[in-house]
Amino acid sequence: MDVALVYDADAKAFDLAILGGDLVTDSTLQTAVLLSLYTDRRALPEDVLPDDGTDRRGWWCDAYSDRLQGSRLWLLSREKDLDSVLRRAEEYAKEALTWVIEDGIGDAVQVEAIHLRRGVLQLIVGIERQSTSVLAGRYDYVWGMTDGV
Repeated sequence: MDVALVYDADAKAFDLAILGGDLVTDSTLQTAVLLSLYTDRRALPEDVLPDDGTDRRGWWCDAYSDRLQGSRLWLLSREKDLDSVLRRAEEYAKEALTWVIEDGIGDAVQVEAIHLRRGVLQLIVGIERQSTSVLAGRYDYVWGMTDGV
């Protein structure tokens, strides 16, 4: 069980869900998937960083774990609306959710990335266990993506 997260559209940020002064819990996979997709995984040495930066990001606890947390979706922050970027987004999202299969929570993870509208990439995520849907969600990314070629 996790502490539930909610998205604040005005602040464009996630926050802890609070109801009546108490933290709300989440017994579904929703919060775990949100954390997996929306936290920054450390970039690989061969990854090209946005804006020729030097910050490879990542979570400090990764130094003490065999399993890296988060996703490399942040690497797409300055990319163009191209099909090749959609394929990379799918790859990064699947990578971020491999723990679902490794931990035996699900048997399969499907990810489809689409251009929802200009500058917005959407991930359609499905997690199945024994041919039954455990989670079906849509996750939007609003970035400083450039349009065109």
